[in-house]
Amino acid sequence: MKRNRILAIALAALMLVTCCGLVATVSAEEGKIKIYFIPKNLGNPYFEALSSGFKDAIAELGEDKYEYIFTGPATAEATSQIEYVEAAVQNDADAIFIAANSNDALNGTFDDARDAGVPIYLINQDIPGSESHRDAAIMPVDFSTIGKAQIKLMAEQIGYEGEFAILSATTDAPDQNTWIELMKEVLANDEAYSKMTLVEVVYGDDQPEKSTIEMEALITKYPNLKGVIAPTTVGIAAACKVVQTRGLAEKIRVTGLGLPSEMKEFVMDGTCLGFQLWNPPYEGYLAVYLATAVKGGFKTEPGATFSAGKLGEYTILENGQILSLVDPMLYDITNIEEYAALF
Repeated sequence: MKRNRILAIALAALMLVTCCGLVATVSAEEGKIKIYFIPKNLGNPYFEALSSGFKDAIAELGEDKYEYIFTGPATAEATSQIEYVEAAVQNDADAIFIAANSNDALNGTFDDARDAGVPIYLINQDIPGSESHRDAAIMPVDFSTIGKAQIKLMAEQIGYEGEFAILSATTDAPDQNTWIELMKEVLANDEAYSKMTLVEVVYGDDQPEKSTIEMEALITKYPNLKGVIAPTTVGIAAACKVVQTRGLAEKIRVTGLGLPSEMKEFVMDGTCLGFQLWNPPYEGYLAVYLATAVKGGFKTEPGATFSAGKLGEYTILENGQILSLVDPMLYDITNIEEYAALF
């Protein structure tokens, strides 16, 4: 009997040690900061470039301290990201960064996530009209500058007169719609552009094939078309390819927002005289530092500042936004090779 009691005690002690060891292992994993990045859609080079910024910051701060999950839908539809947000919450995410496909379709999902203690950060955009459903928004640039900057660049390339069109992403994309409205305001209110006519806004759904089809249709529909603004990396590359293939670079100028690595050939051969963008990796890099600061007790309140490593100090604006840059950068023949090597 005594031997059995000793054996039982020993077995219980062994189980306790084993169990504690298991708990310690799980606890160590849970000690990592778990960051999710949910792009509009997977397979989009722009978001892969943005994702590289997350990885850069994590490598800098210590890969053993983070768990980074880059996941999302195959297509950029309004509700396609809901299941990914829900899965991130179920997997105990510490922070969710998302480039939302709609201004309001995810509001309920965002609310549920925040009720569960998981902060929601928009990245590369905001959700106008629905800001109360997120904690903060990392912006690639001051969006209020995009509309005017894009119209000015288009005007310079077509001589401030003639017909032009806009090739956008999806009809529900908040960032795209914001820029387009700003472009229309500039056209309506600035006399410098009075001889320019916006003939149509079309949508390529951030898919190369559909963007190509829409560009082809614009050329057929508007024989006097002088330019196209594509404020989407997928759209501008597709539009330039159509113009390049048809040999129409002297007749139709294409500009917009693009990735240097994808646009290099079009700039080098004169298909595109210049385009704009910011620095996508900066956004992901900044996101990791923000998530780390919040995990350490930082509050994303207007006026609060935090450090983002090599990028310096950042301040939460009154509207809950954080600006990676103020103005978009111009990429042309003078710098395309330098930046194409980076992203």
